[in-house]
Amino acid sequence: MIISRTPFRISFFGGGTDYPPWYRQNGGAVLSTSFDKYCYITCRELPPFFEHKYRIAYSKVENTKSIRDIDHPAVRAVLGEMGFDHGLEVHCDADLPARSGLGSSSSFVVGLLHSLSALQGRRVTKDWLAHEAIRIEQEVLRENVGSQDQVVAAHGGFNVIHFHRDGSLKVEPLVVPMQRKQELNDHLMLFFTGFSRISSEIAKAQVANIEKKSDELHRMRSMVDQGVEILCDGHNLCSFGELLHSGWMHKRAMSDQVSNSSIDALYDTARKAGAIGGKLLGAGGGGFILMFVEPKKQSAVREALSDLIHVPFKFETAGSQVIYYQP
Repeated sequence: MIISRTPFRISFFGGGTDYPPWYRQNGGAVLSTSFDKYCYITCRELPPFFEHKYRIAYSKVENTKSIRDIDHPAVRAVLGEMGFDHGLEVHCDADLPARSGLGSSSSFVVGLLHSLSALQGRRVTKDWLAHEAIRIEQEVLRENVGSQDQVVAAHGGFNVIHFHRDGSLKVEPLVVPMQRKQELNDHLMLFFTGFSRISSEIAKAQVANIEKKSDELHRMRSMVDQGVEILCDGHNLCSFGELLHSGWMHKRAMSDQVSNSSIDALYDTARKAGAIGGKLLGAGGGGFILMFVEPKKQSAVREALSDLIHVPFKFETAGSQVIYYQP
């Protein structure tokens, strides 16, 4: 039995510039971090005593005799690409719900690749996990996804990820004092809006608008550098919250599917209660909302958003790991 643990991510700035149609023409970058909520993938070889050959357990349970009969598209794609021809059982468990803006789909793919590679007796690098997950999601599944979620899930940590015109990428760990990073963590609050959505469908509209929204994307890319400067050069940390607010305004302008009246009302309520800024995480449309709030005002914001689930979290640095290995 093999168990992998792969973190979810929070993206601060630069989202949208990690889509291949954009960065292959203009380059791109994102400032993001992984945090201590995870996707767990358990797998083992299945003995030949059952009517089924593959057993896949997630929000439902599938028992099939062939890979092509598996409904879960990512599992079907990964097993097909990795050439599994023997019986297999795969279980997925997660700390937070899927389709919620935390890169959960990419964490799932990275974790599945990690577990199955270990089951094959192969030790793989974080770079391989990131690039292979990107290839599977973008080229095999042909989903409208960017290239940052897979990288954060594989590598972990607080990073600037650069996307180059030639398709290559670079992970640059953010060099910032631990105390400063902890101060930022202490100013962030994560809430679940209760709205779930299919990010690929929302992203499709954003990708279609890329040429029309080039000014917004260039501004969003520049905010990566501004965010790094705030964190690393000793600026008042509240400037980071103000920059998040500005970034959210630009992101909302990318597509009418990014936000809606309910989300706008929640955001305005948090701001009136004391939040400086924030953003809806992921492609938009629902899921988790991140707010930047001074610690002394967090109780008021928590009370104002009392209908939502508040999720305390800490930044993490490990990325995807095999945490149990008993082949």
